[in-house]
Amino acid sequence: MYTSLLNVKQAINIEQKLIDYLGTYIDHELERLDDVKANPLVAFTLIKRLHSEWLNVVYSDEALENTQLRSGYEEEEADLPKVEDLQGAAKGLMRLQDVYALHVGGLVRGRFQRVADGKPTDIYLPTVSVPLSGDDCFLVGKVAYEQEDYYHSVQWLEESVRLFRGTGSKWIPENEGTLQDALDHLAFSHFKTGNVSNALSLSQELLHYPLNGRVLQNVAKYEKLLVSSPPKSLSSNGPRRPTSNYLRTRDTYERLCQTQGSQPVHFENPRLVCDYFTNGHPGLLLLPARREVLSLQPYVVLYHNFITDGEAEEIKGLAQPALRRSVVASGEKQATAEYRISKAWLKGSAQSTVGKLDQKISMLTGLNVKHPHGEYLQVVNYGIAGHYEPHFDHASSPVFRLKTGNRVATFMIYLSSVEAGGSTAFIHANFSVTKAAIFWWNLRRNGQGDEDTLHAGCPVLIGDKWANKWIHEYGQEFQHRCSLNPEE
Repeated sequence: MYTSLLNVKQAINIEQKLIDYLGTYIDHELERLDDVKANPLVAFTLIKRLHSEWLNVVYSDEALENTQLRSGYEEEEADLPKVEDLQGAAKGLMRLQDVYALHVGGLVRGRFQRVADGKPTDIYLPTVSVPLSGDDCFLVGKVAYEQEDYYHSVQWLEESVRLFRGTGSKWIPENEGTLQDALDHLAFSHFKTGNVSNALSLSQELLHYPLNGRVLQNVAKYEKLLVSSPPKSLSSNGPRRPTSNYLRTRDTYERLCQTQGSQPVHFENPRLVCDYFTNGHPGLLLLPARREVLSLQPYVVLYHNFITDGEAEEIKGLAQPALRRSVVASGEKQATAEYRISKAWLKGSAQSTVGKLDQKISMLTGLNVKHPHGEYLQVVNYGIAGHYEPHFDHASSPVFRLKTGNRVATFMIYLSSVEAGGSTAFIHANFSVTKAAIFWWNLRRNGQGDEDTLHAGCPVLIGDKWANKWIHEYGQEFQHRCSLNPEE
């Protein structure tokens, strides 16, 4: 090639082609990353990497002389995830595991699977599978262990031990745990769940590591327990899930999240209809709404294609800078919620996208949605396994009611397609929905709260934002009249 300039020119053309190929590859990777970003396994491993793995590498002996790496890390440290973020991400994975009955072994392989008839079945197949490491599993198990949640710690620590053994117990700088740590935590978790035999076996394995007086004491204790009591009498029916404030509704809630509920059968009730709806408003005559009446008690309606993709993206863009971690009432004060949700409230002029959505909601419902009769549009961004526990939108106590009265109705909009999970489950009505815009009455016509509107936000597997518009009693006197029947 060096003997001819023509050959050199050909080489330049080849290099240009290679650069083009690289550009195409980068474009494809960016598309793939868009698909990956909402994956909770990707989010968890990213948070862990930024919180602890980089920290362990930067301050390891191997990086001791790399002052540039350390100074660069310290400049960015304030913006990195905190311990709370990492623990919350681990709790989120366990919540997904519970609500969707996910198989831990599948999650470890980067798959969202449920075991049915002894066989794992994919309930969602991500674009890219992100497997977890032994150290990833150890962290999740350790978070459960520290909460004395041995039901989860056993499952995750068993996977951690298996994966650590598969790597030959080789330690790498970014790891926070070791096989010895996983064995230690797993042995005590088995003991706390009544499985003394497994606790003893694992503790005996720990004796091969540098001598630990506590492990020796545990071995002696477990051996004594097994001699004095048969193993069967010590074990229960297996580890039990931690208790919940919502035990009475948990089974129904999880079933609705998993199966999308028991939807109303339209042909059995002629009043459950799909139609083009104008509500008698001239603004809807040329382009009526696509309405689907899902339930009569409570009254719940679905509006398809309520918002365009462009409008949804604009709403999300406006909300992005204002998103704040959710808070809940805690006595007279407020505390951050465990829901893994952030919220923003958007005001809008009549000409803005927010204002136009308000106008459309008003046309469809016939209600006065302008502030203060309607609350500002709330945009909700769900974090890892972000969810809402079963609740009512109306206030049950006058203490929490605003000067504009109670929340008479809710209009909820899905701003993006939730690919998996994230349905709204109506517990007592026994159905759930995952798309479009949903409208329901929170109060009966006599002003009393409708107990049938108990609903919950299922954890999001893949997806992100919703928007809520709450409409209050005052200002609706002529739009939503009381009934002559005081019981209605």
